[in-house]
Amino acid sequence: SLASTAITCFTRGLDLKKETEDVLCPANCPLWQFYVFGDGVYASLSSICGAAIHSGVITNAGGAVRVQTLPGQENYSAVNANGIQSQVLTRWASSFSVTRIKNTALEAVGRSVSTARPSTGKRPKKPLDKKAGNKDCKADIAFLIDGSYNIGQRRFNLQKNFVGKVAVMLGIGTEGPHVGVVQASEHPKIEFYLKNFTAAKEVLFAIKELGFRGGNSNTGKALKHTAQKFFSLENGARKGIPKIIVVFLDGWPSDDIEEAGIVAREFGVNVFIVSVAKPTTEELGMVQDIAFIDKAVCRNNGFFSYQMPTWFGTTKYVKPLVQKLCSHEQMLCSKTCYNSVNIGFLIDGSSSVGDSNFRLVLEFISNVAKAFEISDIGSKIAAVQFTYDQRTEFSFTDYTTKEKVLSAIRNIRYMSGGTATGDAISFTTRNVFGPVKDGPNKNFLVVLTDGQSYDDVRGPAAAAQKAGITVFSVGVAWAPLDDLKDMASEPRESHTFFTREFTGLEQMVPDIIRGICKDFLDSKQ
Repeated sequence: SLASTAITCFTRGLDLKKETEDVLCPANCPLWQFYVFGDGVYASLSSICGAAIHSGVITNAGGAVRVQTLPGQENYSAVNANGIQSQVLTRWASSFSVTRIKNTALEAVGRSVSTARPSTGKRPKKPLDKKAGNKDCKADIAFLIDGSYNIGQRRFNLQKNFVGKVAVMLGIGTEGPHVGVVQASEHPKIEFYLKNFTAAKEVLFAIKELGFRGGNSNTGKALKHTAQKFFSLENGARKGIPKIIVVFLDGWPSDDIEEAGIVAREFGVNVFIVSVAKPTTEELGMVQDIAFIDKAVCRNNGFFSYQMPTWFGTTKYVKPLVQKLCSHEQMLCSKTCYNSVNIGFLIDGSSSVGDSNFRLVLEFISNVAKAFEISDIGSKIAAVQFTYDQRTEFSFTDYTTKEKVLSAIRNIRYMSGGTATGDAISFTTRNVFGPVKDGPNKNFLVVLTDGQSYDDVRGPAAAAQKAGITVFSVGVAWAPLDDLKDMASEPRESHTFFTREFTGLEQMVPDIIRGICKDFLDSKQ
């Protein structure tokens, strides 16, 4: 059969409807972002393309895969294969396996579909500057309200009153918090988006008008839908403002909420759960997962969960909840490795590199930089070229958009000369990282060299690491392994890279990015 569905890098087994389905994975999926659980048999929570690369059915060039749905099992194992580290999962309701399909006509059909991107012609209207609102409370908030039969019409109205009071106290305004509402029932419904209202009384009116939907409390489904769809720029999400979902739950969810929590964290969303009327001892038998709150919240540290005994007399609970939602610095899930790092590249410009290889080095740097969310409040990139001498090509504060950074990298001119790597590391630590060392981002230095340094590298690299900079060393051709290991941060094996040819740099891109993200996460634990 020629029919094959083009899917994205992140489509999971549970997103498919049929028992057996032929799908087409796109090329160049970002390996370090894959969630894969198991080995050979994968939990349906896993990315299909990730599982297919992990099991060796396809490479990162993409291709056709046959997905077979299987029953759930216990103890999916963690195995590192083909550049993907799969994870352990104790139990999941369904699984799948992946096998090869050989059919070139099919690949051609699917490929054209997956690259088409619909463009939206509409430009968001500029909101009129009515009231600035509470400028100290920076947050984009989705209230995920319970519209299930569990809560019923009467308590649904009490819930609306409570959400209204919270919205008013937040101080909504053009420069303050923005809010929207999603109703969870059988199917989630986005009632209004962040961009729809910027004044508290409009929001209050919209909340009053909400109709009760009824149905099962599919909170997991609604949470996942909100994390994926609600916070787009076209729907009014603002760059660099924490994204928050406040889940109101009367009783307990009727579906699985753990997976939705994972998705929300992946998307950099901070999930709070406000639970009302906890399940009684008799009711606990009906709850799928007793620890549902701990699994869904951003971090299981007590800050992200909030309990109210009933929907009556909730006024005293408004202010403490508002204070939590406005605690910018507590929003641990907003910071991801993509938006919270400074990466400095130290580039060998010695005469042994040569002009055409120097271009390959610049391409490598661009491909690493491209993976990060570069902005004045996000990640930042700097580059220094060295021979016996050093030249700062651009510093962390020079360019605050990805386009400008990539164009600056393209315009770096090859110096040609000797190799003094140690001096260059000291220069970069002092002049490039010095000005940002007390900033919020984690600092990384990627050193690229193709030969023996004329000076000592060990002292300067140790000093850089002492100053809080994580060093990755990337060697090509004649770069001695001892030098590379001496420069790299601990554990040295995972921070040292080597390739015989400059053309081999391209394959290292995902590993460097994954390494940076792993170090970032480890530093947060």
